[in-house]
Amino acid sequence: MTPAWESPVADQVAAAWGYPAGTAKWWRSSASHVFVLPDPEGKRYLRFVPDAYLGAGPVAAVSSLMDRLAAGGAAVVRPVPARTGALTATVPTALGPMHAMVVETAPGEEFDAEDLDVDRARSWGAALAAVHASMAGIDADLPEAFAELAEFPDRFAHDPALVKAASHLADRIAELPRDGSRFGVVHGDFELDNLAWDEGRATAFDFDEAAHSWYAADIAYALRDLTGPDGLPAAEHRQLSEEFIAGYRSVWPLDGADLANLRLFAGAHAACSILRIDNALGTAGEDEAEWMADLRAKLTDMARSHRELAIGVAEAL
Repeated sequence: MTPAWESPVADQVAAAWGYPAGTAKWWRSSASHVFVLPDPEGKRYLRFVPDAYLGAGPVAAVSSLMDRLAAGGAAVVRPVPARTGALTATVPTALGPMHAMVVETAPGEEFDAEDLDVDRARSWGAALAAVHASMAGIDADLPEAFAELAEFPDRFAHDPALVKAASHLADRIAELPRDGSRFGVVHGDFELDNLAWDEGRATAFDFDEAAHSWYAADIAYALRDLTGPDGLPAAEHRQLSEEFIAGYRSVWPLDGADLANLRLFAGAHAACSILRIDNALGTAGEDEAEWMADLRAKLTDMARSHRELAIGVAEAL
């Protein structure tokens, strides 16, 4: 990355959409590397992942899902075709193949939990329900949520308490019904930082974590910032959580059993997050940069809090 927030790799990938070198500016990196693309037709975002992290199939499945939803009138950003006409491109780079897509910008502004009031919380819940309703019955080549729980006995054999918790959570999830009103394609990360608001209407982006799952699990993940360390709504956010649920129920069904499972899903999400953090941490090098050491420390602390939540929920259920 250059001081101008540019990247030769991003330039190579952006060229598949006809953008000249120096156009793409780094925005953030998480599940995908995201670069801003200034454009006469409006700002766009370039998103790409290394082939070593994720194959072309899942990226194509996500872009196809988003395109289908946008075409149907759902409030989601629309993918922009590459010069070939395809919604995605695989680009060879100096760092290996990159699987990429470009999406339009979402209109409006982003809020965080501190900006929430009861009206916004209700609208947020209704927005997630509308996305679930628009995806009901869609057949997409996406992974199934919580499959990672099966990896815990081998990966965390040194932590029997965590393995026991993950096993219990997996057993409880395996017992859940999968009828169409409860289970289907979900966004996977409907937190506030993946939404833009324009005149009270939320537009969703970042479908990187889309999967087949329970709609209640999608709710539990969205509400993470309002959830306490016991997997239940934090006291100071209880009203906002209730308004979110009320907004959701105004659009899509959520019965008492689904609501009761939010804590189960909060624990399961926490456990899966531990595995993903463990994958990201890798092994520290002897000459690790200071910023990398700081990031490693933050992720380690995050994993510790997820472990407490996963074990606490498993013991309470």
